[in-house]
Amino acid sequence: MFSDRIEAKWIDAFQHVFELCNVVAGDEVVILSETQSRELNVHLAELALLSIGAKAAHIVLPTPAQSSPVPVRSTGASQAIQQSKTVLAALTNVPVIIDCTLEGLMHAPELPTILKSGARVMNISNEHPEALERLIPTPELKTQVLAASKIARRSSTMHVSSAVGTDLSINMENAPAVGIWGYTDKPGTLAHWPGGLIVSFPQAKSVNGTLVLDVGDINLTFKRYLEEKLTLTIENDYITNIEGSGTDHELMTRYLAAWNDPLAYATSHVGWGLNTNARYEALSMYDKRDFNGTEARAYAGNFLFSTGANEFAGRFTEGHFDIPVRNCTISLDGQTVVDAGKLVEL
Repeated sequence: MFSDRIEAKWIDAFQHVFELCNVVAGDEVVILSETQSRELNVHLAELALLSIGAKAAHIVLPTPAQSSPVPVRSTGASQAIQQSKTVLAALTNVPVIIDCTLEGLMHAPELPTILKSGARVMNISNEHPEALERLIPTPELKTQVLAASKIARRSSTMHVSSAVGTDLSINMENAPAVGIWGYTDKPGTLAHWPGGLIVSFPQAKSVNGTLVLDVGDINLTFKRYLEEKLTLTIENDYITNIEGSGTDHELMTRYLAAWNDPLAYATSHVGWGLNTNARYEALSMYDKRDFNGTEARAYAGNFLFSTGANEFAGRFTEGHFDIPVRNCTISLDGQTVVDAGKLVEL
């Protein structure tokens, strides 16, 4: 973007989302950030809370030293808290936490403790506020996501296919499904903004088949549209072969191998995007530092495939890909929810 100055319209957008979270005057709210957080979003969160009349306080943590063998991007697993008893004492004694950490608390090891206290966590994804402004959540989106969540939770199988050769079968039995619409007003829950997607975490040995990543699909770890087709063979959750050539093949194979961890090749979660305001082409409109990829995860009709950690299957690793795939047909127990990349009305 051209200028990272405070804009009144962005304060209004933040205030609207916080009001959807039922933040009211007098509420004690912690803004959690770190030294490498997007400072503009931290300031906007403070000003919006003060406009509501909430009692805002900051906890700013040093961004921890890197421990991974390769750069890590958009994992949703912040390591900033470092199990600090002081920080956890503060976070478990307020009703609302505005999460502005770089990676977010969604998969952070401390999140279960925080949610158990009854706090609701509103994660502001590390996007430029211009994107957040475009993607203000709505109650209508919440209704749509809840309907999709119910279908995912009661399903026993998911099948994903495409004209370019995807043929993937997923056992959905006992697979926790999470719907995120962009705000939270319920104690002990987390949401992220932007929202508008559903993800399910299959149990171990549940994902088998072929996933074809076509030219134009997105690898969000690299913030890159694919320029070559890649064919992934998946056996009992694990990528066992990547067929293809060129830069995209080399990037993916090198990155996975760099972890020296078999779990990096495993399936993390599967789902689909439901946000009709989110744009597939947004990646081409922003500098990489201004784009965290949440919009691309949520654009309507994409099949979201993720590799890496899946706590419900007993797998933990920092290696992670989020890949929204276009033009797929997704069916659950025979009910089509996405038809060749287009949402089906539920």
